[in-house]
Amino acid sequence: MPTSMPRESDIQRKWFVVDADGQVLGRLATRVATILRGKHKPTFSPHLDVGDHVVVINAEKVQLTGRKLKNKQYRWHTGYIGGLKEVSAETMLRTHPDRVIEWAVEGMLPKNRLGRAMAKKLKVYRGGEHPHGAQQPQPLEVR
Repeated sequence: MPTSMPRESDIQRKWFVVDADGQVLGRLATRVATILRGKHKPTFSPHLDVGDHVVVINAEKVQLTGRKLKNKQYRWHTGYIGGLKEVSAETMLRTHPDRVIEWAVEGMLPKNRLGRAMAKKLKVYRGGEHPHGAQQPQPLEVR
């Protein structure tokens, strides 16, 4: 019995909307990364992008457990000499809550061009509105 491989034309992509209000960041990110990779589908293949699109709303209302709000640090480099930037999670949630969710999800995806293609299917918005109504996204329940 040969293994069936999905073709690009066979892949059906859906749109899901997730409300981050009151959700724990790590648990939300793992569920979203699973949907983006396509591991919830029977046609999952680790070398293909078979995942769905995910829209996350209310990004500023995501929760961090324990002392992560004060102790967790986000670091990145600007590319210039001495350009290492460091910001606490509390400041990052206040200024760029969409990046907090994007970086958490991207850390759970493959570190190659396939992972970058999967990350492009993630849309994160600060408020409760999003411009993807034409795609008719289905609500996704995160436990």
